[in-house]
Amino acid sequence: MSLRLRLTLWYSAMLAGALIIFGGIVYFFISWNTYTDLKDEVRAQSEKLVIVGTSFLNSLDLNLDRQSRIEGKDMYVQLVNYSNGKILRSTNLIDQELSIPYPDADSLPQLGFVETQVVIGSKKYNMIMYQRPLHIQDELVGLLQVGAIPYNEEQFLKGLLNSFLFASIVTVLVAFSIGMIIARQALRPIEKVIDATKSIERGSDLSVRIAEPPVKDEIGTLVDTLNLMLSRLEKAYNELDEAYRAQRRFVSDASHELRTPLTTIRGNIDLLEKMWSQTKVQAQLGEAANSIIPIHENHFELSQEAMMDISAEAKRMSTLVNDLLALARADAGYVMEKYQVDVYALTEAIVRRAQLLPRRASWEVGDLSALQGVTVYGNEDYLQQLLFIFIENGFKYTPKGSVTLNAIRKDDYMAWIISDTGLGMNPEQVPHIFDRFYRADESRGVTAGTGLGLAIGKWILDEHQGSVEVTTEEGKGSTFTIWLPIDFA
Repeated sequence: MSLRLRLTLWYSAMLAGALIIFGGIVYFFISWNTYTDLKDEVRAQSEKLVIVGTSFLNSLDLNLDRQSRIEGKDMYVQLVNYSNGKILRSTNLIDQELSIPYPDADSLPQLGFVETQVVIGSKKYNMIMYQRPLHIQDELVGLLQVGAIPYNEEQFLKGLLNSFLFASIVTVLVAFSIGMIIARQALRPIEKVIDATKSIERGSDLSVRIAEPPVKDEIGTLVDTLNLMLSRLEKAYNELDEAYRAQRRFVSDASHELRTPLTTIRGNIDLLEKMWSQTKVQAQLGEAANSIIPIHENHFELSQEAMMDISAEAKRMSTLVNDLLALARADAGYVMEKYQVDVYALTEAIVRRAQLLPRRASWEVGDLSALQGVTVYGNEDYLQQLLFIFIENGFKYTPKGSVTLNAIRKDDYMAWIISDTGLGMNPEQVPHIFDRFYRADESRGVTAGTGLGLAIGKWILDEHQGSVEVTTEEGKGSTFTIWLPIDFA
């Protein structure tokens, strides 16, 4: 059963219940007023009748006064004489051969209304009867009964009841039809919501949005909420898709970076194996000593070069694996152990160690006094790694010139400023330099590297709630400003 039909049925059932209650109350009051008017008329007629008693030979005759008249509605009158048992009936009772039941004298009838049934022809009718006991000197001698058959009243009330029922049924049917139309119009936005969700279910286009209804009501709020949810789903889906593509690129680039040193190592090992195998064969054949010595000397030089290549590539692979391990920890949600770190002491230690790094540019240290007495909440080892990454990058991409370290403090933050006079970059490349395995085109083939250093630095910076500003110009160098929040505790 659809929501529209359920709402309409509930609405119609409530309307029908309200009509039944309202109709019942109206019918009760009309019925009560109708019968009250009839009873008042019967009682008034009974009080107008005058009874005359005549005593003859110790017998009491009761009769109506000749001046008494029955007026208005067709009344039935019966006079019961308890002293001699005679019963006088009105003409209409005699003509219709009706007899009104009356109580015995012993039952002491009281003044009031009673309802009884009479038979006229083959039909039974209800009769409302007013009984008035007749006393002479406190002795019950007779009973006057005045009654009326509420035929017209019953027909009126019956017609009124049928009218109520017919009007209620028609009203409920009309209300049901109108309710279906109104419910359909009111729930049309829900149908649009269903159509939109089905279209999303059938395809992968999360950019579909539900048209907002013209009236800002609960359904409008629902549509806004669903549109907001779709926006978040689209964003999450796009981020997940981008993460999946980034992961594929990461695996592809990592495989490529690892394959290159492995190929070099395998090639050098094959060379050594072939070279020394040939030497061994020549020695077994017993060639002359003067021809063997030059061969061995040549082989020794080649072996030394091959082992140097193997050592360099192994070192490169070790660095790459360590970088991949650091990024894997970052992806796995690794939580650093943090504590208060003296930034000035940490920077002085890095300045001393940076002098020993391989470089072709000069190493210059500017004013670091802004860092005195400054502490940050973080991990000292990772902060050292962070600063070394940017310093090593400066040396790597500065074939001549200088790399300078300065420090500033502003409000609640401190900053290291590493500037170089090296290759620089196209400003359009800046948003990508922190991506994994990304290297600016100008540096490809010019400097060695894996493109993971800045990605690791960005992760360390994010873990310390820091940020980095980059200014660069091709051929003139780059400046990196690393901001960290100061710990005042």
